Amino acid sequence: MKTKFMFLACFFCVSLSLMAGDKQTIRIGTEAVDLIYQVAGNGRLYQSYLGRKLHHEADMAHLSLGKEAYPTHGMEDYFEPAIHVVHHDGNPSAVLKYQSHTRQSLSPDVEEVVITLQDDQYPVSVKLHYVAYRKENVIKTYTEISHQEKKAVELHKYASAMLHMNRSKYFLTEFSGDWANEVGIKSQPLEFGKKIIDTKLGTRANMFCSPFFQLSLDNQAEEEAGEVLVGSLGWTGNFRFVFEVDNQNGLRIIPGINPYASTYRLNPNEVFVTPEFYFTYSFDGMGQASRNLHDWARNHQVKDGNGGRMTLLNNWEATGFNFNEDKLVKLMDDAAGLGVDMFLLDDGWFANKYPRSSDHQGLGDWDETADKLPNGISHLTRAAKEKGIKFGLWIEPEMVNPKSELYEKHKDWVIHLPNRDEYYFRNQMVLDLSNPKVQDYVFGIVDGLMTRYPDIAFFKWDCNSPITNIYSPYLKDKQSHLYIDYVRGLYRVLERINAKYPALPMMLCSGGGGRSDYEALKYFTEFWPSDNTDPIERLFIQWGFSQVFPAKTLCAHVTGWNRKASVKFRTEVAMMGKLGFDINMAELNEKEAAYCRDAVKNYNCLKPVILDGDMHRLVSPYSGNHTSTMYVDKQQNRAVVFAFDIYPRYSENIRPVRLHGLDADKMYRVKEINLMPGSGSNLSGNGQVFSGEYLQNVGLNLFTGRQLNSRVIELTAE
Repeated sequence: MKTKFMFLACFFCVSLSLMAGDKQTIRIGTEAVDLIYQVAGNGRLYQSYLGRKLHHEADMAHLSLGKEAYPTHGMEDYFEPAIHVVHHDGNPSAVLKYQSHTRQSLSPDVEEVVITLQDDQYPVSVKLHYVAYRKENVIKTYTEISHQEKKAVELHKYASAMLHMNRSKYFLTEFSGDWANEVGIKSQPLEFGKKIIDTKLGTRANMFCSPFFQLSLDNQAEEEAGEVLVGSLGWTGNFRFVFEVDNQNGLRIIPGINPYASTYRLNPNEVFVTPEFYFTYSFDGMGQASRNLHDWARNHQVKDGNGGRMTLLNNWEATGFNFNEDKLVKLMDDAAGLGVDMFLLDDGWFANKYPRSSDHQGLGDWDETADKLPNGISHLTRAAKEKGIKFGLWIEPEMVNPKSELYEKHKDWVIHLPNRDEYYFRNQMVLDLSNPKVQDYVFGIVDGLMTRYPDIAFFKWDCNSPITNIYSPYLKDKQSHLYIDYVRGLYRVLERINAKYPALPMMLCSGGGGRSDYEALKYFTEFWPSDNTDPIERLFIQWGFSQVFPAKTLCAHVTGWNRKASVKFRTEVAMMGKLGFDINMAELNEKEAAYCRDAVKNYNCLKPVILDGDMHRLVSPYSGNHTSTMYVDKQQNRAVVFAFDIYPRYSENIRPVRLHGLDADKMYRVKEINLMPGSGSNLSGNGQVFSGEYLQNVGLNLFTGRQLNSRVIELTAE
């Protein structure tokens, strides 16, 4: 009977390519969502449906045709196209007709569908790829474009996908800001016309806006209610999202590389592969959409997504550029005493002709500064090993200071305009990764360090400048390829590093959160959300990034920013991500130092819950003077709740906070942890046992009227 059932299930999956009336139907589905295409009598492909899963096969016949799946420039469509190709004879149009599709299982819960479209007059082929992650309710889509014309064709637009929606109202949430003010959450209704979110910065592409969005349908979605589509583009360069509402209130969503200054000449038989676009569709609000993406990221996308993460102590705040071997070894003692896993040496350790004593010089010259580190990195890795901790290192391999030996020897490796004065962002310029020799050089930085010093356990890979002086000496007459070929060159370098050092963890940093995309996170275990480590600001920044990224990818450090907040408050904000310290431990008093040591122990015990559990955002910092977030393990046996009073008002009416994600029938013991030495808990209900039902319907009195107060509450099922 079981065998028969499995056969019927497999037959059903195969038969999803079926005839609905006279229209062939192609279904891409997860446990909760269906994306359905139909081939019309004219041979063209249309999106008929995107929404809640349809469980009755007979209903397919009633679906309307919908909108063209991947519309082209130059024909009868009046709105933004997905593709604009100019053929070798100058014809700027295309008509893409269905040729075939394939379906294959990549794993028991992952299926890929590839739909091939062909121009009916020219040998131009477009393959639409869809990868459905059944359990996580995430769909990944990207496009391959190729041709066999006599000469090169020009690609003026080349979207990763197009999605169509047909609802009464649309509400778009974008995540924008600036350095030290990343991912500000801003929402607006979409009316007739276009809303574009894009970037033209080249490298530090996400400095002003992030490559992800939330789209609420019919009504503004809430944390635990409403329909919302959340999308993200995997591209570590210029991106663009176009949201266009047409005359019938239909919405088309067009994600992809920003085509600005990026017309691409595609040679015969060359395949142009667009970035991957990932989206999830939630019927239970923004929280469920986030949990979908978090699970998918850990299981399928992020490097070592289900592995551990190291706590660390960084030297930057204690020393800046002013350090030597003795200072660093002393800081390693602090790291070991604190109980963290690793000591991270930040900027300032390299270059000799132009020693890295500030950010004005030295980038590009990756030999240790002799008077700072006379015994080299090997002395530091040995010292760390003796103290029982790992050693990590800061690098910025894509960049160069004009005041450097590399610039003097290889100006032809630097992106710069001929016959123009050079413009510097943060006193530096960008190396030309479209050039294979530069790719070899950048790979060689990491490879050389790892070869000489194999005990390096971690790299913080920074990227502080956008591309300025936009011209590639290498590309010559193909300058419109620079933005694209730069990113492809970066990926080639990262592929080589990952192939040779597959277990090497790295942090993605770009002057803060200037790089935060899922393609880069194939090669990095985590990223630096912001240089702003003020704990109040971090509550907002981490809230924003948590919409799309799991906690284990968000580096969160305890620093000296905003000393009005206690060390306890600062530490507990950082514990909601991948915990690190960038603080001068010598400035802490005895109680504060003891608290930090205990907090590290508590964090290590809670890592499986925080880093791999389900996140539930309970109270938004945008909603008032308090905020709270909780994490629940997958078995619903353990949970941890973080609660913060920011600036409560006098005589404010403070209500209990209802928890989420618990098993209603389990009994949970409530315990406040992370207390300052010598202090006790005044949490109502501390030490008592409550049902999950009670905690989710009645809640706990988490908040107080005290300014900059924080609490950490552990829940354990009994």
